[in-house]
Amino acid sequence: MQFGITIKPDMTVERIVALTRQAEASGFQYGWIFDSHVLWLDPYPLLTLMASNTENMRLGPCVTNPATRDITVTASLFATLNMISGDRMQLGIGRGDSSRRVLGKKPVGAGDLERAVKAFRELTAGREIDYEGQPTRLSWAKGSPPVWIAGYGPRVLDLAGRVADGVILQFADPDLIAWCLEFVKKGAEKAGRDWCKIEVMAAAPVWMSVDLKLARERVRWFPALVSNHVVDLISRYKPEELPPALTSFVRNRGGYDYQHHCEVESSNANFVSDDVVDRFCLVGPAEAHREKLRKLASVGVTQFNVYLMCGDEEDTLEQYKKEILPAFQ
Repeated sequence: MQFGITIKPDMTVERIVALTRQAEASGFQYGWIFDSHVLWLDPYPLLTLMASNTENMRLGPCVTNPATRDITVTASLFATLNMISGDRMQLGIGRGDSSRRVLGKKPVGAGDLERAVKAFRELTAGREIDYEGQPTRLSWAKGSPPVWIAGYGPRVLDLAGRVADGVILQFADPDLIAWCLEFVKKGAEKAGRDWCKIEVMAAAPVWMSVDLKLARERVRWFPALVSNHVVDLISRYKPEELPPALTSFVRNRGGYDYQHHCEVESSNANFVSDDVVDRFCLVGPAEAHREKLRKLASVGVTQFNVYLMCGDEEDTLEQYKKEILPAFQ
């Protein structure tokens, strides 16, 4: 299993760079960053600095979407960053959540997402596309970065199986990940692909401590984040099409304030139970983390992505360097 980090860009630029450098030195192979340009700093200047301050770490947004920026802009950004980084860029892309909803807009449809992925690949490879009736080409672009598609619902997961290099699953529940991967497998089979060649990321926050009460409070915000996607799924699918383990926890959910998105001790998370925290996140002593990670690997996870935004980020990196990463090398 490989390991990555995701940074929420609500801290100083200097600290973002320092955490990225520390993560690479600790053995993390991927460095991701949130893309929600209204709530936090824009990720692309930061990715430039992250690329300039690392040597081997693969880098990208976790995740962007096809609508906040025109796909020709995103393609040009990545083609440029690939030159800067020495071909280390990775595109994490989904339908859009906070970056869209904070502007009063809905996530895009699966069809728009698929068309955007196709255009991105063609443009970053230097090939011509038909862009709204206009032949368009980045003649200077060379080499298309890998594309990771984020999703929860059957349609987007099927899409990931058909076209993605990797799939992003934002929780650390082995049973739910196994459910998601069934749709990825079906999509791959329909496209004549070997689904085993598709990378699988589980992304979630962690807190290593024997004090479970404290650990749960540091990560309780995360299932509240996931609930936004679940509520969207419930509006688009029949109840029998979705597993109760995914949908039941939003029954008592209230409103959601995106100004406190991904915030420790936010009131957004008041409805989240300890059981859901334990299923979706990694909490407890080091051995509990190792055991959970082994379960994730057994269902097909190839990368665990630490959402590094619970406080004491430097200590979390040091703990994982000493206690976790050596067990999976």
